[in-house]
Amino acid sequence: MTSRANAGTGSAAAPAGACTAAESLVIPARFCGPPGCGNGGYVCGRIAAYADGPVTVTLRAPAPLGTPLAVERNGDSTVSVHHGSTLIAAANSAPDSPPTAIPGPVTAAEAHAVAGSARYYADPVFPDCFVCGMGREPGDGLRIFPGPLAGAMWAAPWTPDRSVTDASGMVLPEVVWAALDCPSGFAAADAAGAGSDTAVLLGRMTASLAVLPQSGDQCLVIAWPGARDGRKIHAESALLGPGGTVLATAKAVWITVPRPVPALAADEAS
Repeated sequence: MTSRANAGTGSAAAPAGACTAAESLVIPARFCGPPGCGNGGYVCGRIAAYADGPVTVTLRAPAPLGTPLAVERNGDSTVSVHHGSTLIAAANSAPDSPPTAIPGPVTAAEAHAVAGSARYYADPVFPDCFVCGMGREPGDGLRIFPGPLAGAMWAAPWTPDRSVTDASGMVLPEVVWAALDCPSGFAAADAAGAGSDTAVLLGRMTASLAVLPQSGDQCLVIAWPGARDGRKIHAESALLGPGGTVLATAKAVWITVPRPVPALAADEAS
C-alpha cells in the first residue's frame, strides 16, 4: 500500500486545475453499471477529481458511455457535469462530513466465506456491472461479490490487478470509489427488503480516500445500512487493506426503483 496526499481529489484522467465548459469527461465502456451507462461509483470518482476532497457527488441522470460530457467548475469546491442540456451530476467539497464509524472487525476468512452468497446473484439486475457483475472476467471487472454477515454487515474480498492502477501500481482513485459503491448498494437493498420486483440505484456518494492500495494487495470491502427515508436508503462502506487498515470510507444514498430499471431515477437523491 502507498499513501498519497489528497488521494480522493485527483487522478491522471482528470488533474486538478481550472476547468472550462469546453473541457470534457468520457466514461469508457469498460466502466459500465446498468447497461449503456457508467457505474455510479466510478462516475462519482471521476467527477470528484475536479474538486477538493472529501467530495459529495449527487447523480442526476445516468452517465452515457463513450460520450463527451461537459465539465464546469466554479472555484475549487463546486463542479457540474452535463450531457447537452441534461445535468448528469453535481459535486461539492464536503470537508465537514463526519467520519465513518466502522461497526466492527471483519476477517478475510469471513469475507471469503460469504463472497457471492447474496440472494441478488440468483437473478442479478446488472450482471455486467464493472464492480459486482459476475459476467465480467478477471482483469476486466473488479469482481467484488458481496455476501451477508451477522449484524446487517456485508463483505467481499478484493485484490486489485494492474489494469486499474497507474504506472506505479497504485489503484486509481476513481476505481476505489467504484469498489466502495456496489457493496453499500447490497446493504441498502437488503435493508429495504428489496424483492425480485425492486432494484436500487445510487443517488449520492461522499468518499474519503486516505490511502490507495497497490496492485496485488489483499483487501476487503465492507458495507452496512443506515437510516431509511421513503425510497431513499442510506448506507456506508469501507475499504480495508491487509491487516484491517482502513484505506477509504464512503457514505451513500440509494434510491429504490421498480424492475425493470427505468432509464432515469437518480433525481430523487436531493
